[in-house]
Amino acid sequence: MPLKGIRVLDFGRYIAGPYCAALLADYGADVIRIEAPGGNDDRYTVPVAEDGSGAMFMQMNRAKRCLTLKPGSDEGREIVRRLVETADVVIANLPHDAMVKLGLDYDSLAAINPRIILATASAFGSEGPLADRVGFDAVGQAMSGTVHLTGTDDQPYRAQVNYVDFGTALHCAFGVLLALRERETSGEGQCVSGSLLGTALALSNALTIDHALNGIDRLPIGNRSFSSGPTDLFRTRDGWIVTQIVGAPIFARWAELVGRPELVGDPLYASDILRGDNGEELSAIMQRWCIERTSADAIAKLAAARVPAAPVLRAGEALDQAQVVAMKLVEPVIYPGAAKEIPVIRAPIRLSGNDKAGTQRAPLVGEHSDAILSEIGYDPEAISALRAAKII
Repeated sequence: MPLKGIRVLDFGRYIAGPYCAALLADYGADVIRIEAPGGNDDRYTVPVAEDGSGAMFMQMNRAKRCLTLKPGSDEGREIVRRLVETADVVIANLPHDAMVKLGLDYDSLAAINPRIILATASAFGSEGPLADRVGFDAVGQAMSGTVHLTGTDDQPYRAQVNYVDFGTALHCAFGVLLALRERETSGEGQCVSGSLLGTALALSNALTIDHALNGIDRLPIGNRSFSSGPTDLFRTRDGWIVTQIVGAPIFARWAELVGRPELVGDPLYASDILRGDNGEELSAIMQRWCIERTSADAIAKLAAARVPAAPVLRAGEALDQAQVVAMKLVEPVIYPGAAKEIPVIRAPIRLSGNDKAGTQRAPLVGEHSDAILSEIGYDPEAISALRAAKII
């Protein structure tokens, strides 16, 4: 396990911080999730277990240990100080003023442990006119230009999956690994900073480059693509499928399949960008072909022609696919009080020379408080006193 021996203190909330920490836990880091006594709010989003713990919590906090703590109390600050002395990484996607108040800002942490690496994520970074504002995933989506281009002229749509949060977590995990690598040389830690706006703009950068150089103010075109075609969603006799036709060879195979080989020589469709510009007619051709077939039949014929296509599945169908089973993406865990196994998907990568850590469920509230406090020098009497005072 590449990160065995690395200790991470996770003060994160919701996705950007906790998912960063979960990725590190997947490969062996000892991640301690620190929650308020009774649990943080993000534990209880979309409940799936008897104790109220939610679906997002199960995904974000697999393989972590949990310590409940009031970090703003005098006793809590001492516990945090002792933990920081033993830690390699602190993750905290909290507002900067809250981090300073809790002593989780980089200067405060480095004064305790100069080797500490702080990973923090905010909505807008630490500089500029919006630096003090809070925000969630949808704010990044909206301010990157992608929401405007999704949907219709009179109704833009945001993505249901919080890709900006997840992307920020991935960037922060990448930054942590860079900082750990650099620390091997310098012996010192540093602060890794990510932002939702920065991530959203990075992921949509091709759109902004297009506008900057071509000067085209693109408008929403539903599920079609600006730079390929027919890329769209199509109704079949019994459902919906998606195709993404990119590149001249695939376009030629598609045209032959749908009985329109003359489209290959049509100047309207001579390149991907032209096929995107004139994609409405291509989508109409494809829709007429699809509506005569079931989804399974259409996808089978497209696959035989080596044209990218897939069914549009419900969430309840996604994990039952034979391909998902074959790839062993789902790693089920048992959580106390859940009606069935939790189908967790951890980091969907494989290293040929290293396995992930063993699959472990998310922790109960304060499940590991006694063990963690014992590790940093608290005896049973002191732990009982902290519990009686409601510090833990």
